[in-house]
Amino acid sequence: MASHLPSQRYLSTRGGSYDLSFEEVVLKGLAQDGGLFIPEEIPALPADWEISWRDLSFADLAFEILSLYIAPSEIPSADLRAIVERSYSTFRVTNVTPLVTLDRDKQLHLLELFHGPTFAFKDVALQLLGNLFEYFLVRRNQGQAGEREKRHHLTVIGATSGDTGSAAIYGLRGKKDVSVYILHPKGKVSPIQEAQMTTVLDDNVHNIAVEGTFDDCQDIVKALFADPVINKTRNLGAVNSINWARILAQITYYFHAYFSLLRSSSFSDRSQIRFVVPTGNFGDVLAGYFAKRMGLPVEKLIVATNENDILYRFWKSGHYEKKPVHGVDAEGGRADDGAQAHPEGVKETLSPAMDILVSSNFERLLWYLAFEASGRQDVHAARKAAGTMVSDWLRDLKSQGGFGVDPAILELARRDFESERVSDPQTVQTIQDVFASTKAPTTKSTSNGDPNGTALNGSTHDSDEGYVLDPHSAIGVAAALRSIARHPPPEFHHVALATAHPAKFAHAVDLALHDEAGFSFEAMLPPQFVGLEHKEKRIRLLPRGRGWEGVREMIEAS
Repeated sequence: MASHLPSQRYLSTRGGSYDLSFEEVVLKGLAQDGGLFIPEEIPALPADWEISWRDLSFADLAFEILSLYIAPSEIPSADLRAIVERSYSTFRVTNVTPLVTLDRDKQLHLLELFHGPTFAFKDVALQLLGNLFEYFLVRRNQGQAGEREKRHHLTVIGATSGDTGSAAIYGLRGKKDVSVYILHPKGKVSPIQEAQMTTVLDDNVHNIAVEGTFDDCQDIVKALFADPVINKTRNLGAVNSINWARILAQITYYFHAYFSLLRSSSFSDRSQIRFVVPTGNFGDVLAGYFAKRMGLPVEKLIVATNENDILYRFWKSGHYEKKPVHGVDAEGGRADDGAQAHPEGVKETLSPAMDILVSSNFERLLWYLAFEASGRQDVHAARKAAGTMVSDWLRDLKSQGGFGVDPAILELARRDFESERVSDPQTVQTIQDVFASTKAPTTKSTSNGDPNGTALNGSTHDSDEGYVLDPHSAIGVAAALRSIARHPPPEFHHVALATAHPAKFAHAVDLALHDEAGFSFEAMLPPQFVGLEHKEKRIRLLPRGRGWEGVREMIEAS
């Protein structure tokens, strides 16, 4: 691919695939060797990026960043710009991911990522991914109108514990030549999450409630991707966070937050930024790593985990080890917020989207660490060595439950990252503390050049009743406050990522705030959620024991 720069060509983290195009990695999702796709090189920023990008809109900024990873011979610039603009026209605020200052004295800011169609950060990526799917398929099917058997049709299959399913459905609903099948464990996602999925009635959307666990849903998806029968008749596609396009889309909001801070009077040439990211599968914070490696001046990325703390333990010890819990030890969280829709062996918490046993995207960081640590001058030999090392680590994870890395690799990981672990009681306390401390309007401001303002830069929390955090965002804020104690203002600014609207996890929020004066659940509830559970639904039941063959029959009959 002579027309592609190294940052526009892709390889597998496990060394089995090289020289792939952006279109190939988006439609494939997962490499044939089981690895994840990454660019051959992380691109450097243009020399004048800080000046020329400073005042760009979110969509224009996304276009500039995506252009570094997508060759114009694959997607012409005019087409890419149109895809980006269409993707972010669905958001409820013009600046897409507004930055809010929670505490001016501590220079603590919140990056609100929940202004998309499903009120979760995953919309930022999945609105784009849906449009990319459609663009590639429409192009492949030019001249095939009316000849269905000759058309390239993508069948997207995914398992969800809540937010991924609804964001995928809203990103793919109505798209040409795409069908989406989302499996969720029956009765184990929150009512709001289930309603967001099952009230979408577009013909290409199929919701399947599985009698079983989230593990059963994931096993069905894996079995279908491995099934030679369905793979002869269907082109299967992945929509979860292993798809490279999801990571790529999320890079933009780190730059957007940086430019928002630059326009703030509290930010100076001596200021440093720490991003704090509530983390489960590692995709969100990995996007920050790419931004940092590209040249965004980020002092540190802080990985904030809940009590499922495999990542926290890695940064403390250099050992990446499963530590499953079962029975009474695993109980916790709120079932009515989806706490039971999790893989077997995890601890149930108030932040169920982060209830993971292993982090699927961590493999991508491991490859870059191994590549840098190899010390080889020959880039091809270094890539091969990194792929071999990652394959060995992942084999040990599967066979032995974990692995350790050399001190040199751990040191490289600590150069860019720190980690904090936040418990459920600490999460509740943070929700309470932030609500109480933000009641007075003088404590709240924008970071868009008016530090004394009280309007929240597009935020939905524009009253004087106190800022309401969802439990995942609260983990980020709790970790940020610990970092502030070590790295205080005026030198340091901390940006915590807010990943979901609090109404999506209403029972955890109510647990924290039901006794707080001034808190009203009704006032917090977005109008889009009112009556959602009573709308018409379309859903199919997969009885216990029907397994992946039952889902295959549903797909083949559609």
